[in-house]
Amino acid sequence: MNIKDYTNEEQQYMQYIEKKAYIDPRKEVKYPPIAISMGNFQAGRETYPIPIGTYGNFSFISAPPKSKKTFFVSLLSAVYLRGKLNSHAKGMTGHRDGKCLVHFDTEQGRFHAHKVFRRVVDMTGMDNECYHTFGLRTLNNKDRLNFIEYFLYNKVQDAGLVVIDGIADLVSDVNNLDESSMVIQKLMKWTEELNCHIITVIHSNYGSEKPTGHLGSFLEKKAETQIQLELNTVHDELVTVKCRRSRGFPFEKFSFKINNKGQPEMVDDLYEVIEQNNIDATKTYV
Repeated sequence: MNIKDYTNEEQQYMQYIEKKAYIDPRKEVKYPPIAISMGNFQAGRETYPIPIGTYGNFSFISAPPKSKKTFFVSLLSAVYLRGKLNSHAKGMTGHRDGKCLVHFDTEQGRFHAHKVFRRVVDMTGMDNECYHTFGLRTLNNKDRLNFIEYFLYNKVQDAGLVVIDGIADLVSDVNNLDESSMVIQKLMKWTEELNCHIITVIHSNYGSEKPTGHLGSFLEKKAETQIQLELNTVHDELVTVKCRRSRGFPFEKFSFKINNKGQPEMVDDLYEVIEQNNIDATKTYV
């Protein structure tokens, strides 16, 4: 066997990686704790929650523009903070266990970002002592990335759920291979070291479910869950949410609408919504 010469520092670093990366196949590794779940599945006599996301992993939402992505992010955020939201999120459950939610908006100006953050407060009836909110639109992509890392490691204790809306603003170009790879590596590093779950948002290509650019391709390969939003083709208040990819048991497709309070609200049955809104049921719906 050929032996390569290493400096003492290099050898110590390799030994550190060896110890950190080794996984003993003979020992049991427990399933990671769940951050947000949707419904349950049966395994023998036991019932288990179906994870949308687990701690130590990241997921992403892909959708075309103007498909109510920020409303869905508000729904997930409110459920995480409160655990359940009664009729606002039937079957969806947050498993916060005292952890905090950190929410970064990279796209919207101060007024519209505030509306998104305020919606979560109104939905939960909670103050923001464990809900940290930031609008990063005025920063360049490098400063956005550096600030997120700085805040997560230095300013918040026990971050549980981290929302980055949207991840494309952390790179100069979604087709830049080096930048896209670096951002994904950051997500994997942050989630493992901080034991949090990160949900991020990216646009899908026009007329396709594929998320944009090399960045979107990297997300598909490395994410725990890919969540796809689809606008109803006839009634624009209805949005369908489906699990496009999952490393575990996929959650069932569901829909939500915006209620008269301007808040996202899940619906039990599409036909219930059709009846309530006098929609022509002979038309095709997504």
